[in-house]
Amino acid sequence: MLVEDFRSVVLKQIKVNKEVQQVLLSSHRVGNVSEFLDGNSMVVGYSGCRKVDDGMGERRTIEWKPKKNKYLFAICVSGQMSNHLICLEKHMFFAALLNRILVIPSSKVDYQYDRVLDIEHINECFGRKVVVTFEEFAEAKKNHMHIDRFICYVSSPQPCYVDDEHAKKLKGLGLSIPKLEPAWVENVKEPKKRTVEEVTAKFSSDDEVLSIGDLFYADVEKEWVMQPGGPLAHKCKTIIEPSRLILLTAQRFIQTFLGKDFIALHFRRHGFLKFCNAKQPSCFFPIPQAANCISRVAERANTPVIYLSTDAAESETDLLQSLTMLNGRTIPLVKRPARNSAEKWDALLYRHGLEGDSQVEAMLDKTISAMSTVFIGASGSTFTEDILRLRKDWRTGSVCDEYLCQGEQPNFIADTE
Repeated sequence: MLVEDFRSVVLKQIKVNKEVQQVLLSSHRVGNVSEFLDGNSMVVGYSGCRKVDDGMGERRTIEWKPKKNKYLFAICVSGQMSNHLICLEKHMFFAALLNRILVIPSSKVDYQYDRVLDIEHINECFGRKVVVTFEEFAEAKKNHMHIDRFICYVSSPQPCYVDDEHAKKLKGLGLSIPKLEPAWVENVKEPKKRTVEEVTAKFSSDDEVLSIGDLFYADVEKEWVMQPGGPLAHKCKTIIEPSRLILLTAQRFIQTFLGKDFIALHFRRHGFLKFCNAKQPSCFFPIPQAANCISRVAERANTPVIYLSTDAAESETDLLQSLTMLNGRTIPLVKRPARNSAEKWDALLYRHGLEGDSQVEAMLDKTISAMSTVFIGASGSTFTEDILRLRKDWRTGSVCDEYLCQGEQPNFIADTE
């Protein structure tokens, strides 16, 4: 640090200290110390970003007590892994409402969930068998692999949001597939708000194996579903969470590179320009504007480092790094490095054959971000929404959590094609 810079920092701190002293000593000053500090986050060691009061004591829940040999066969086809996890979580809610065991999709038609999630953890949370893998289901039904009835939640663009290709994959598993019956008119482009009563009335059935298709777009009791811990009664912080290996790897990465106080930034760029510009307002920000927004959060949080989860090109992240400043200095933007045998933070993934798996790496990014002091997300991204879900359930959320440049519009927007 240059002498001039050091002198500037010291003088600034002396000024802040005097202002704090005046607040403490003055009997005429309106307000309180906490209000003053919230507006002066650069007091050494102070962060204006307290944890969110989650109100966990006021949860509204239902019990998940499935009937023996009654199954709900999960189907999730919309989007990528984050969408599928949201779909899976909604399936759990429906399975509880319908008193059914949930069948996790096979990796032959969906993602390999057991590489990123601890499936048995879900059952442990409820103290009973509420979910089974497809392999367990197949073993139980080896003489008659079938879905007895398809009552489709979605009717358009196709019933159950299942196209011919996915139906062929299901049949390739040895499943017999009945006719797909829409329960009602439901278009994924215009989801309707539904109630628990409507769901139980439409989807209750005596059939052994039921499927209702993709539920990613389902809008059922949203406030209830989105509460911390979710809508189901269980003994865990959250039901769907990263596997133990991923969780430990995230902790080791944080201990190695970040420390306990850091901001996590999900900086979504690839394919996001066109997606965001189709929205009103757009959510794709020029990098100089994004850097200003990030710097403001960093000043309020008073954290020394930012974890960067991104699909952006190096040209973009290099510019972002050069422009993200705090007290006249760039704030380090830390990305997960390529594997190096000299580093041991990721040894668990390597030893268990999980290194290089894109879904494992994505879940690792989510886990690190969910454990941050403050999180800056990408509006419109289900990846961001899954991180916010974990932060809500793990009670790591901060009052400073926000979407990038929240409340602003891009200062330049390209014309449409």
